[in-house]
Amino acid sequence: MAETQGWQEETVQVAGTELVVTKGGSGPSLLVLHEELGHPGITRWHDEMARTHTLLIPHHPGFGKSPRVEWINNARDMAGFYAQVLQEQGLAPVNVIGFSLGGWIAAEMAANNAQQFRRLVLVGATGIRPSEGEIKDMFVVTARAYLDASVADMEKTPEFAKLYGGEQTPEQYEAWEDARAETARIAWQPYMFYPSLAPLLAGAKDLPTLIVWGRDDAVVPLSTGQAYNKAIAGSELVVFDGCGHRPEIERADDFVDRVRRFLA
Repeated sequence: MAETQGWQEETVQVAGTELVVTKGGSGPSLLVLHEELGHPGITRWHDEMARTHTLLIPHHPGFGKSPRVEWINNARDMAGFYAQVLQEQGLAPVNVIGFSLGGWIAAEMAANNAQQFRRLVLVGATGIRPSEGEIKDMFVVTARAYLDASVADMEKTPEFAKLYGGEQTPEQYEAWEDARAETARIAWQPYMFYPSLAPLLAGAKDLPTLIVWGRDDAVVPLSTGQAYNKAIAGSELVVFDGCGHRPEIERADDFVDRVRRFLA
């Protein structure tokens, strides 16, 4: 087990495989499902939320240090996998926040069994086809170009440089390419959405849901956020102006404040 600044990385035996989980904080559990390029590392929003919650950040099977699970072939399979994890670990019902691909996985879980969650937060989630614009194709550009497009203004987002600035390291390249390969395996056809998700989310109508989006999101258009808002009756859509696909680092203070109040 490795420990860095209060955060621990541990490997658990669960759902028939090994799953690497980054964990930190204290208080009620908050499951964090990461994006399609993997867990980016601990940022300020993680540290701030860890003051009031215990954050559990699993590295999806096939991403980071977690081994691939061969029977997981799409986002719905991944949702089923995490349902097993929650059951075996005695975590349900739990608060959950999902980013981009992780938001899609969380939404699939909610559509199948909303009772496994207390509250749901979706941030720039893929999973529903936008009515206006297109979900950015990560496979026609480099990982670095895809990341660069994910914020509205890099100069005004110092944490972006902390995470991704400077010369790309061999370790970063390998991790991003592994993540892209696994994303292609589970989210290629159709690309980053599933037609039946929106109607199936009718079953999540009683699940308190917060949907967070950047108005200038160039990765997943705002129309997808609006579609989620329509699909989950009673959900709330919060849109940050001058913000792209990463409100958690582009508008970190506002993001943490809004999420913390919702979870409270």
